[in-house]
Amino acid sequence: MSDTYDTVLVVDFGAQYAQLIARRVREAHVYSEIVPHRITAAEVKKKNPRAIILSGGPKSVHVEGAPVLDPAIYD
Repeated sequence: MSDTYDTVLVVDFGAQYAQLIARRVREAHVYSEIVPHRITAAEVKKKNPRAIILSGGPKSVHVEGAPVLDPAIYD
């Protein structure tokens, strides 16, 4: 489907709002897909998103073991 439509990825870090964010994007008539924070840069590239939304989780980014995104995604 992403070949036909602009896609927005909602990266889920465990937040309770990922579903709501994706729904709001869809209400704007934009295809959205929720993906886990473990997604690789290669997987993101394959989906060819127009935008990426990071949906935070309950852990502080400063806590040891907090989830992280593949740094190559930012490139």
